[in-house]
Amino acid sequence: MQIDLRTVTIKPLRQTFGHLARRMGADKPASRYMEATMDLMPVENFHYRPTWEPQHEIFDATRTRIKMKDWYALKDPRQYYYGAWVQARGRMQETAEGDFDLVDELGLAAAYPAEGRQAAFAVFLPLRHVAWAANINDSFIAAYGYGIAITQAACYACMDQLGVAQYVTRLGMAFGDLDALTAAKDAWLHAPEWQELRRFLEDLMVEKDWFELLVAQDFVLNGLLFPLVYGRFNEKLNASYGPVFSMLTRFQREWHAETVKWIDSVLKAAAADNPSNQAQLGAWVEHWRARALKAIAPVASLAFAEQTGVVLQEIVDQLNARAAKVGIAS
Repeated sequence: MQIDLRTVTIKPLRQTFGHLARRMGADKPASRYMEATMDLMPVENFHYRPTWEPQHEIFDATRTRIKMKDWYALKDPRQYYYGAWVQARGRMQETAEGDFDLVDELGLAAAYPAEGRQAAFAVFLPLRHVAWAANINDSFIAAYGYGIAITQAACYACMDQLGVAQYVTRLGMAFGDLDALTAAKDAWLHAPEWQELRRFLEDLMVEKDWFELLVAQDFVLNGLLFPLVYGRFNEKLNASYGPVFSMLTRFQREWHAETVKWIDSVLKAAAADNPSNQAQLGAWVEHWRARALKAIAPVASLAFAEQTGVVLQEIVDQLNARAAKVGIAS
C-alpha cells in the first residue's frame, strides 16, 4: 500500500473579521494591533446608565469637549496591543536591570560624591509621587475615554508611570539610603519647592474632561518635566559628578521619547478633525502650560539655581515646537 502526501492550499473566504473588513476592505489582512483595537468598544444596547453619573452612558463621547468624526482615528503609531506592549517593556526592563546591576557590581553608587548624591536625591526622589499621580490620571483617561484606540494606550501609559515611580524609588535603594525616600516624601508633603506641583497634580485628579486631562498630563506636564529633569538635570550631574544617574534613569528617558510619538499623533489627529478641536486644544495647551510652568519653576530653581530661566525657556520652546508641528496654535 502506497500513501502519497501532498500540500493542499486552502484559500480563505475572507482575510479578516467583518468589522475590520468594513473599514479596510475584505481582501486586506489586518495587523494584530488593528484586530485588538478597532471598533471593540460597545456603542449600543446598554442596560443602564452609571448610577454615579446618570447623565452619561457607560461609554459616552460627550464626556469631553473634543468631537471626532471617527474616534478610532486616534490610533497609536507604536501599534501597541497588550502582547506588543509587554514585549517592548520587557526589553526596556532588561536594559534597566542591567544598568542597576552594573552600578552595583562596580561600586559606582558608593563612589559617587556625597554632594552630587544629595543634589540628585533632592530633585529625583520626590518625582516618584509625581509618577504615582500620573498613574492615577492616566487611569481616569483609560476608564472614561472613548474608543479602544485611546483607552488602551492610556492604560499602558498609566502602568508605565507606575514603573517610573518604582525606578525612581530604586534610586534611593541603589545608594543604600532608605532614609532619603522618607525625606523625599516629607519634601513632597511640606517643602515649598514641591507644593505648586503637588497642587497642579491634585487639581488634575478632579478634572472631569478626560481629553483635557490627556493634554495637561501627558502633553504639557510630561513634555516639560521629563526634558527638564531626566534630560537637562542629568546633563548637569554628568558634567559635575559622572553619568551614574543617567544610567539609573535610562528607562524614564527612553519611555518619554517613545511616548511623545503617541501623544503627538493623538493630538495631531484630533486637531485635524475639525477647527473647533484645534481651537479647544490650543486653549488647553495655553492654560495648562502656564500652570505647569508655575508648578515646576521652584523645582527647576532647586536643580539649576541661577540658570533656571534659560533652562525653562529652552524646554518651553521645545514644547511649543511640538504643539506647532501637530497643528496646535497656542
